[in-house]
Amino acid sequence: MTALLRVGLVQQTCSANREENLAASIKAIREAASQGAKLVLLQELHTGLYFCQTENADLFDLAETIPGPSTQTLGALAKELGVVIVASLFEKRAAGLYHNTAVVLEKNGEIAGCYRKMHIPDDPGYYEKFYFTPGDLGFTPIATSVGKLGVLVCWDQWYPEAARLMALAGADLLLYPTAIGWGSQENDTNEMRRQRDAWCIVQRGHAVANGLPVLVANRTGFEAASPGESQGIQFWGTSFVAGQQGDILVEATQDSPQVLIADIDLDRNERVRRGWPFLRDSRIDNYQGIVKRYLDKSVALCASLY
Repeated sequence: MTALLRVGLVQQTCSANREENLAASIKAIREAASQGAKLVLLQELHTGLYFCQTENADLFDLAETIPGPSTQTLGALAKELGVVIVASLFEKRAAGLYHNTAVVLEKNGEIAGCYRKMHIPDDPGYYEKFYFTPGDLGFTPIATSVGKLGVLVCWDQWYPEAARLMALAGADLLLYPTAIGWGSQENDTNEMRRQRDAWCIVQRGHAVANGLPVLVANRTGFEAASPGESQGIQFWGTSFVAGQQGDILVEATQDSPQVLIADIDLDRNERVRRGWPFLRDSRIDNYQGIVKRYLDKSVALCASLY
């Protein structure tokens, strides 16, 4: 593992044409590698449109196996360029069993490991529970030639528990392939700004709380729910890399494809944690309540009456 790691993030628009999307990802990976990146992060479900805006059983046909066509193509590219690639795919695991899966391709072209998205949303425009089974691989960093990657996916980014468990398992970096934006019906610019700011702040908080750099690759552009409908999502881009104290090292625009390049000092993990020893002072003996859905005192009070 090299102390100073140059990383690349790919922010792109997507269409219904898988081959065009994959070609755009490949072109961007080549651009990042030409600038010296040794690790490249792609956005969530980068081979197609964000299809979870509607519930349509025919869309399960978009899924692919791992290993499969995308991992074969990206694995060959990783080997050619000598880079580690983090891709995000709609995985068909078995008949009727599908996951939202991040897959890490090592620089020799082999699959270093996978992470299956654990937190699955079910909101207007984000009907992911219809398509994705919650992950069952746990919060386990994936060992690579550039370090141990704590790969999480989109909705996972709102949960400090996920980031902390990756950190406790030895992750050197936290990575979030993402697809998030505003619904086309939203027009309150103040509320839109608050949403995007909250999204950025919470992930910068994971960097601070764990003393780890955070990489976030989000898609950009407008995607309609389905042809002829007025509803859709304007993805807000703003991919970024944050340092171990939440400092923004590089940030993309909101509304255009972009390849971000940043140099990350992995030795800073140790220096920051020595100054802010959150893991040392963590009161793990008093956190039992964290495994509860909610600490409902009224229920406990009722139970004590009998």
